[in-house]
Amino acid sequence: MKRILFLAALLGAPAHAHDYATGALAIAHPYAIETVANAPVGGGYMTISNTGPTDDRLIAVEVAPDLAGLVQLHEMSMDNGVMRMGPLEGGVPLPAGETVTLEPGGRHVMFMQLGTGLAAGTEIPATLIFEKAGPVDVVFKVEPRGGEDGHSGH
Repeated sequence: MKRILFLAALLGAPAHAHDYATGALAIAHPYAIETVANAPVGGGYMTISNTGPTDDRLIAVEVAPDLAGLVQLHEMSMDNGVMRMGPLEGGVPLPAGETVTLEPGGRHVMFMQLGTGLAAGTEIPATLIFEKAGPVDVVFKVEPRGGEDGHSGH
């Protein structure tokens, strides 16, 4: 049994996989970082690879309203030395043959109007809505703060 578990860990057994795919899109490791209790907002992150010949676009993310009353695609940027954050008009472009990363300090999913804060070890079932590929169900795993770059899941 120990050998099987060891081999599964080395080979990346499907039971531990946290990746999703639809057509030419591959969605790697959707995650969120824990917040303080009762925080009204939290961020979600992932990497999306478009291996196909056609551009696509992530246009929305949906979750159950009891988890977050509002979900938006956001971007953080510097403007004359001032950090700004706001909704991404038109969504996240996914050019053909490219990989796009949603990460802390850049483009990300913003979970707003949270009923409670995001607790490490919990999950956020969500649906990613793509302009061409359509809906894809994923799970954002909530990870503890304190990992390298705030991401301790890899």
